[in-house]
Amino acid sequence: MKEKAVFFWSGGKDSALALYKVLKEDRYEVVSLLTTCNEHFQRVSMHGVRLELLEKQAEAVGLPLQKMFVSQRSSNEEYLQRLTESLVAYKAQGVTSFVFGDIFLEDLKRWREDNLAKLGLRGIFPIWRRDSHDLIGEFISLGFGSVICCVNDAYLDQTFLGRNIDTEFVNSLPADVDPCGENGEFHSFAFAGPIFVKPLSIRVGETVYRPVEETQPGNTVSPPICPSSVPRRTKGFWFCDLLPA
Repeated sequence: MKEKAVFFWSGGKDSALALYKVLKEDRYEVVSLLTTCNEHFQRVSMHGVRLELLEKQAEAVGLPLQKMFVSQRSSNEEYLQRLTESLVAYKAQGVTSFVFGDIFLEDLKRWREDNLAKLGLRGIFPIWRRDSHDLIGEFISLGFGSVICCVNDAYLDQTFLGRNIDTEFVNSLPADVDPCGENGEFHSFAFAGPIFVKPLSIRVGETVYRPVEETQPGNTVSPPICPSSVPRRTKGFWFCDLLPA
């Protein structure tokens, strides 16, 4: 019998590639995708993707979706409370493992593992410690499609929004930007690839700029995503509204 697992799903490229590897390994039964969403904006936290599109994405992947809502000005304490409630509920259903698309942020991985261990659960990290350049090359070669939906203004400007992640995009990134955006330089929305039953048709809508205090109020709205050693100062984030075509 396969071990039951839940995938912490952001909807972006790292999640898509990690899910591909878990499904290909065929050791786990992925019973659900779990996504943190902003209750006020009705969008995916940090990525800014409409819930309507998130739902269509999960349907196209062919897996159930569970949304974990946090308030507009959520604190780390609130996030942990909502997270614990979700973990406990899944554990009662026989889930023993939770899958993440993290690559090299040690503090974040430890944070996740510590919180899971408190409940007798464990984390699975399919793309952990893989070279970012190799990962993005594999992602592209597998035929995944993913569009940039958010950029950190400390590293990229709004002209990167709405671009598909391909070789041209990777080659255009500044030297200090991780090609997978692992330090939070950019976020994406996956719409096609080998995990999709059918690709999604999407179009790019309006562009919006939000200062840090609007996107990361209080402490954080999720686990820490950027290491303290990141030298640049983030003033805000650019988002593009993605819509079903």
